[in-house]
Amino acid sequence: MEPFSFASSDSLDYPVRIRIINLEGEEAPVLFSTLLDNPNLRHIGSNQSPFSDLYVTVQVWAGSKPLTVPVQTSFKTFRAERRWGEWLELPVTYSVLPQNACLAITLWDLSPTGDGPYGHRIPFGGATLPLFDKDNQLHKGRQKCHVYRHLHADGHDNTTTPALVPRSRPKDGTPEDKDAAELDRMETLFKKHEMGEIPRVDWLDQLVFRGFERRGLQTARSSLKAKAIRQTEASRDDKSSAQNEKAKPEPSGYFLNVELSRFDFPVVFADYEYPAPPISSFQHLSSSQSNILLKPPPEVHFGPGISVDDDEGFEGRLIRVYDPEVGARDNPAESKHRRLVRSQHRNGILDKDLKPNAKVRDELNVIMSYSPTHTLSPEEKDLIWKFRYHLTRNKKALTKFVKSVNWLDHSESKQAVQVLGKWTDIDVDDALELLGPTFDNSAVRAFAVERLRKADDKELLLYLLQLVQALKYEHISTRPGHEVTHDSSLARFLISRAVHSLALGNYFWWYLMVECDDSSMDQGEETQMIYKKIAYDFMAELVKRPDGKETRKTLLRQAEWIAILSKISGEIKEANESIAKRVERVKHFLADPKNELVTIDPPLPLPLDPSIEICGVVPEDTVVFKSSLHPIKVAFKTTSGRKYPILFKTGDDLRQDQLVIQIITLMDNLLLKENLDLKLSPYKILATGTSAGLSQFVPSMTFQGIASKYRANPAQAYLKQNNPDAQGPFGMRKESLDTFVRSCAGYCVITYILGVGDRHLDNLLLAPDGHFFHADFGYILGRDPKPFAPAMKLSKEMVDCMGGSNSEYYRQFKQYCFLAYSALRKNSNLILNLFSLMVDANIPDIKLEPDKAVLKVKERFHLELSEEDAIRHLERIMDDNLNALVPVVIDKLHELVQAFRA
Repeated sequence: MEPFSFASSDSLDYPVRIRIINLEGEEAPVLFSTLLDNPNLRHIGSNQSPFSDLYVTVQVWAGSKPLTVPVQTSFKTFRAERRWGEWLELPVTYSVLPQNACLAITLWDLSPTGDGPYGHRIPFGGATLPLFDKDNQLHKGRQKCHVYRHLHADGHDNTTTPALVPRSRPKDGTPEDKDAAELDRMETLFKKHEMGEIPRVDWLDQLVFRGFERRGLQTARSSLKAKAIRQTEASRDDKSSAQNEKAKPEPSGYFLNVELSRFDFPVVFADYEYPAPPISSFQHLSSSQSNILLKPPPEVHFGPGISVDDDEGFEGRLIRVYDPEVGARDNPAESKHRRLVRSQHRNGILDKDLKPNAKVRDELNVIMSYSPTHTLSPEEKDLIWKFRYHLTRNKKALTKFVKSVNWLDHSESKQAVQVLGKWTDIDVDDALELLGPTFDNSAVRAFAVERLRKADDKELLLYLLQLVQALKYEHISTRPGHEVTHDSSLARFLISRAVHSLALGNYFWWYLMVECDDSSMDQGEETQMIYKKIAYDFMAELVKRPDGKETRKTLLRQAEWIAILSKISGEIKEANESIAKRVERVKHFLADPKNELVTIDPPLPLPLDPSIEICGVVPEDTVVFKSSLHPIKVAFKTTSGRKYPILFKTGDDLRQDQLVIQIITLMDNLLLKENLDLKLSPYKILATGTSAGLSQFVPSMTFQGIASKYRANPAQAYLKQNNPDAQGPFGMRKESLDTFVRSCAGYCVITYILGVGDRHLDNLLLAPDGHFFHADFGYILGRDPKPFAPAMKLSKEMVDCMGGSNSEYYRQFKQYCFLAYSALRKNSNLILNLFSLMVDANIPDIKLEPDKAVLKVKERFHLELSEEDAIRHLERIMDDNLNALVPVVIDKLHELVQAFRA
């Protein structure tokens, strides 16, 4: 059997095109008696001349509704025949066409006396041409369309103007018109000949064509004569004419020849399968429900406006609406099957010694490699349950096992808890996944907490922000007199660790205060009450410690210190004064002894960094910035004798910046574990409320400021001035250039993974010692206020400082980027789990699309690619950004806007 090739319509990304060739046929002139009865007919162009001017409109319809706007032919004058020979392109592609799509083709005449619904346009005739035939194949090549006189093409599914009418044999015993039958047969053969299905023989083809033309003219004349006789008889009989008006429209003697696009292979209709709509009310399901594969939407046979046949028992019109909640329910047959399958392995007597063969082992390894966002199929869940005892030795299999358990089944969940106790120690990233919103079983969450107990305070600080958010998914009662430690193993663990460590207690307290301060609709009053109750229990547990009362006083003094700074910051922001007057007011406020900032006794641990103790303020170092919120830079004296400058800002939610800095700090630790020191220097940020916060001030200069000061190779000139060395590369110390190259690589990769947007020269900073870093993380996860923004910010100034794109230092920079990207891809599960815990944290850019936040980060890792292909992809991004013109234009426009504002 010869191979048969075809294409599917959903993959045909090509516009629908049609060529209007010519109109053939003629009809008897309008009777003089008819013109006397209706004088307006004399002004219609086609009644004046057999070759009057016409134009054609084509429109795509489907489901008895138009899909596109109509497209029409250009103006043409005709002399001997009506021939256009013009291609029309419709604003739709074949890939999106439904199966019932058709072309509504209407020929339009003109009349100066026209007063109908179309004005001066008079429909000469119309035809509705389906784009797919009865076998769901796309029509192509030449088509001969029947024209229905005085009607426009309706485009309906049950059209009254079908362009392709099958020839039917007469039923009343009338002999069949042999000439017409022969013409139909020849038309079919001509089409095959034109498509190349019949071999070409030039001399024989010419003979056949001439004979066909003669036969066609003879048949047309005879049919025209017969039609004129019928028309005369109908005009004499008033009753007959009235019946003809009510009769179904019939094809006229006119045919419109058109040509559709040709393709080498048959094109078969294939519909695009749309995914089920998102289920907003089912965002946080239980473990057993969250992993159910959403069923595809049910098949909808009748859309809006489509009449239903009476034999189905419906009257009028039917509109079927898809209920998205149905997609999250179990199929009863599948659920019964799963219960029967698992009942064979319920007792576990035989399963304890069950081991997979080589093929099954490979399947299990593939399942274990899935990312945390992957949804397991029912078959994969059954396979994991079957070999659960064998998998207890695999630490990466625990989260997959928990997802495969039906926690609504009491006996199955009871045995699953017993299996959990036999599992080997798991990693922190898996423990964090078990604390996410999709796992609500208390035994599972308690197992994850037990793993966290093995982490030291330094490691726990890296995840503390997410662990505080995970408290939202605990079953905590807000009843008065009911301690949260009785309900939540996670709350009990965090409180016990926070009261033993000043650093943990400091950050834990302020993270709780921010959640208590959040009274937005997204947070909810119930969640706010939970955090207030946790904060109360934390303080109650703290005072039980020997030094707990002093720690409690310290936290309260920090709150008072924040309130004092908030007061002056609010006044400065609202004051309508010059910058100089604002600075003088802040200095006077700080120097006032009543505010107790000149001398802080005893020294106060800084909320931003409790390892730093401040003992007074330095009013003369105060700066007020020009931005709309007017943040204040204040320097404090520390017990070590140094100054610690901070930025205090009110009116801005710093929780998103706080999250990004925390992730950067975590990534820096992950890279250091891989022996890759990229000299990252993430400054500290602490949100003290939903609209206020502290930020560490790092002495540095923006790339915009450097570029305005040094014209030629500004970043290199800046480093050379601060780190001169005649023997070093480019006249600077080698250590400074190495720091710059490494930190550039680290921040380029990290900001690419996090999708940090709004990157311009004003939020790229460079410290005098060569440390490069980013600031202002108001746009993350791919959001950017500027169009065509690059995926990675790699400016010309950065590359020029390394000696250009062909230098040895730029090659080192690329190698550092590749090493960092590979190392972070290995830890992608940890990063994805941290973001999944922040879904309900009221972070602006996560809140926009909470169900896609984790997926956006996952896309940047390109986990579907091998390590080599992923590095090649990253290199293409870097090369495209380096040679792109758009980032340069964006930086110039930003510079102009800032200059205009100044």
